[in-house]
Amino acid sequence: MSDIVTRFAPSPTGFLHIGGARTALFNWLYARHHGGTMRLRIEDTDRRRSTDDAVAAIFAGLEWLGIDWDGGPVHQFARADRHREVAEALLAAGHAYRCYASADDLAAMREAARAEGRAASYDRRWRDRDPANAPEGVAPAVRIKLPIDGETRIDDLVQGDVTFRNADLDDFVILRADGTPTYMLSVVVDDHDMGVTHIIRGDDHLTNAARQALLYEALDWAPPRFAHVPLIHGPDGAKLSKRHGALGVEAYRDQGFLPEAVRNYLVRLGWSHGDADIMSLDDMTRWFDTDGIGRGAARFDLDKLQHINAHYLRAMDPDALIGALADLLPHLGDDAETFAPLFGDGWQADGFRRALPHLTERAKTLIEVLEGARYLIATRPLALEPQAAALLDTEARALLGRLHDRLGATDWTGDGPETAIRAFAADENLKLGKIAQPLRAALTGRKTSPGIFDVLASLGRDESLARIADQAASP
Repeated sequence: MSDIVTRFAPSPTGFLHIGGARTALFNWLYARHHGGTMRLRIEDTDRRRSTDDAVAAIFAGLEWLGIDWDGGPVHQFARADRHREVAEALLAAGHAYRCYASADDLAAMREAARAEGRAASYDRRWRDRDPANAPEGVAPAVRIKLPIDGETRIDDLVQGDVTFRNADLDDFVILRADGTPTYMLSVVVDDHDMGVTHIIRGDDHLTNAARQALLYEALDWAPPRFAHVPLIHGPDGAKLSKRHGALGVEAYRDQGFLPEAVRNYLVRLGWSHGDADIMSLDDMTRWFDTDGIGRGAARFDLDKLQHINAHYLRAMDPDALIGALADLLPHLGDDAETFAPLFGDGWQADGFRRALPHLTERAKTLIEVLEGARYLIATRPLALEPQAAALLDTEARALLGRLHDRLGATDWTGDGPETAIRAFAADENLKLGKIAQPLRAALTGRKTSPGIFDVLASLGRDESLARIADQAASP
């Protein structure tokens, strides 16, 4: 099946949203699984809403997810002459006609449909009328002449056999009155010219598939195979929206999600392979096919995405994790400078690397890893959170003073600090927690943190002793 060609065809009117990213991934995996190719087409015929920034965001989102394409991207607007050429060919063959219905005529048709409780559709009034009777001053649109009787059948790779009454598929416009091609014509011509054999897209395009199949028939072109995937819904069963987390891909990047985790999560939104949940890219490529796509809508679950992201965080090689965290810095705004010392040459960077295994134990995102490391970049004397300050009463500060003297005389190699603190607790006749709580507040300014011995190890001897001294010396 090396001749398989899929495509991803976004409209550049916004960022690459999560549903579009899944569509791109499904097309990419299907092509790679079958040894074929995936093409990228930018459907930029809506010139008022299409922007260069959106095109760049689509490219960046695909690149971040690790989805590439074969050959340069095709820009639909640049092919308008080809689309008009096909429309003229359909006119010449009698498969299309010029329609002189005015805007007022079309509005009246819509109003009549509403009054009769039926879907608005064009009444085909210019289908068989002599153009010689055309009104003056009205530029005609060009409409496809679809069959009125019978049915159109789509053998869909996901939905199965789907039939549409041709009477319900009105003679849609293929060329507007100003000569610009419509989406319905452009997409068919482009898919044909690009050699597309399989189209995987949302099931909101299912009716379009029937119209497009009839266009293929009129042009005597072989149609592609269609696979219409149910749309993604929110946890409440409603169509996915921004309130559910339907954000652009770049927003998930900025929230600290890893591309491999997002990719893993997306592939499981509507597709499955046995009980497999965590999948490498090789696994997905080896297993993916349309027979694993379900007919029910998938539900977006942010908690599940975070769970998968946490898995990848903990499994990452330390150098790769440091690299991913460093790549995130430019997207952190004012915090980029705050966290920069973690990636420099000083003790904070060394301590950060030592702390990573403990930080990732608690974190679900890269942002949470960085937030957990704030104690490493805090400046002395530390600003204490209210709960931490409450732990440092007069008795606790006196205790820290005695502990400072003990740790100052301790060998900090290996388990030296832990051994010393445990011995100090025994000498003070206190449980370890009674030492650890004020010590944590002194070292981090917080009530919670990674394990106290891990904090000491990441801060190192000099910084740890200095922070303890700051609080022990305070009134």
